[in-house]
Amino acid sequence: MTARDVEAFLDSEFPQMQHGGKSYGIESVRPLGAVVRMDFHDKHVRPGGTISGPAMMGLADYAMYVALLANIGPVALAVTTNLSINFLRKPAPVDMLADCTIIKLGKRLAVGEVALFSEGSDEMVSHAVLTYSIPSE
Repeated sequence: MTARDVEAFLDSEFPQMQHGGKSYGIESVRPLGAVVRMDFHDKHVRPGGTISGPAMMGLADYAMYVALLANIGPVALAVTTNLSINFLRKPAPVDMLADCTIIKLGKRLAVGEVALFSEGSDEMVSHAVLTYSIPSE
């Protein structure tokens, strides 16, 4: 699937992802990967003025889902079965980018890693590893 195909599918099948206004977008998809964006917004900020952990976890999960859909097609019921994240440094109060690489794509499971960055910086702020369950046909 192309980035536009994935976005159209998510808009149709998972509109609650953008509840309260569009915050997430797809920058690009590639074989076994994707780059997505989370717009900076007050709803993602925790006390202390930084992007919250749950917002970064959601962005990592979104990146993995986009990468998976781009590579296996429109499978609505592919679901997260594990997410582990390391918070490495305080993100800047700007948009965040998540770069996902699928490191194993099987028939029933997919494993990927996601590097999260503050826009304009090369320093990774978080690193996540996710496993998705892919339903049988």
